[in-house]
Amino acid sequence: MVKYLIVNADDFGASRGINRGIIEAHQRGVLTSTSLLVNAAASGEAAELSRSAPGLSVGLHADVREELKGTMDGRRLCEALDAQMARFDELMSRPPTHLDSHHNVHRDSRVLPYFLDLAREHGLPLREHSPVRYFSKFYGQWGGKTHLEQLSVESLARMLEMEIKEGFTELSCHPGYVDPDYSSGYSREREAELRAL
Repeated sequence: MVKYLIVNADDFGASRGINRGIIEAHQRGVLTSTSLLVNAAASGEAAELSRSAPGLSVGLHADVREELKGTMDGRRLCEALDAQMARFDELMSRPPTHLDSHHNVHRDSRVLPYFLDLAREHGLPLREHSPVRYFSKFYGQWGGKTHLEQLSVESLARMLEMEIKEGFTELSCHPGYVDPDYSSGYSREREAELRAL
């Protein structure tokens, strides 16, 4: 059996610097897919940029962190997910290619059934709940500390050699440029990821 690698960038639409990094990684031929934050500040620009990159798959990176504050309300969560699907269609004029979530909140057992229902309703693969194997080790922070050495070309090559199995594998990444208009604890790491990709 053949090995296939999907390189997917999260956070498309979060900022202009992140958008620029994602498009640049795609134009280099490495990045094949991205996930759009439809309610983020630069989502309109991201949608426009994706039109100049027809080979780039664009999925929905659903952000429901606000809906999870306090007591979870399933109806409110469904409304938020439906609104984000509608916003995706409004921005992109087409359905998403896949579904995942900001900070992987769909892993939460209270939330997962709603994401599974949405994925089934729209015929979308959901990260970690499809035949595509998910690989998330290409990340430059853990234990509250930055580990830029994890984001080198050599480190990425070693990871891919060990982790890519037969069939489809998704490598999750977060490339981009530091953007003064976007506050994040994961900034320098984005530029290191972009260099490695």
